Amino acid sequence: MNELNLRRVNIAAIKRHWSDMLQVAGSLVTNQVRAYDLIRMMMAEGRITSLGRAFAHYGRIFKSMHLLHVAHLEDYRRMMGAQLNVGEGRNGLARAVFFGNLGQLKRGYERGMEDQLGALGLGLNAIVYWNSLYIDAAVKKLAAGGMKISPEIRAHLSPLQWEHINFVGSYPFNRPERPGRLRDLRDPTNADDDLEQ
Repeated sequence: MNELNLRRVNIAAIKRHWSDMLQVAGSLVTNQVRAYDLIRMMMAEGRITSLGRAFAHYGRIFKSMHLLHVAHLEDYRRMMGAQLNVGEGRNGLARAVFFGNLGQLKRGYERGMEDQLGALGLGLNAIVYWNSLYIDAAVKKLAAGGMKISPEIRAHLSPLQWEHINFVGSYPFNRPERPGRLRDLRDPTNADDDLEQ
């Protein structure tokens, strides 16, 4: 327990400010106040206010519970690892898409940065959507062919793949004449299929 660096929780401070803490939470949920304004309210002249300290003590309860779960529950550690893997997969895809300025924001004003980040998000979402459609089609085709794909295997399928996407060159956005259906899936055993793209 000493190695976890857990700090004591001041329950009296939480009780004293509980009604204010509920008001703060309600204001955030109902969008009556911005998070930025709340942070300013919890700081006064560079020092944390008593309400801010009450929130810090309240947060320590959940930090302690989290650390204890990490130390003693293997399933909890696995869940955290899976979430980290998804986050890293998304960041890897973003780095691959964001090649134009070598992954750097070059705009000197806020609006330009928002546009650049918005375009990146649109590109990521398009790739994830495209991959999701075709992963689903591939799983259904394999299942129709008699292959049993367990829920455990399906849980490890990720739409955050990009090896099959060409990030360099021209980007035609002509809609193919495929009303209501996807293009045919490639056969990985057929060498000629690799040439079609």
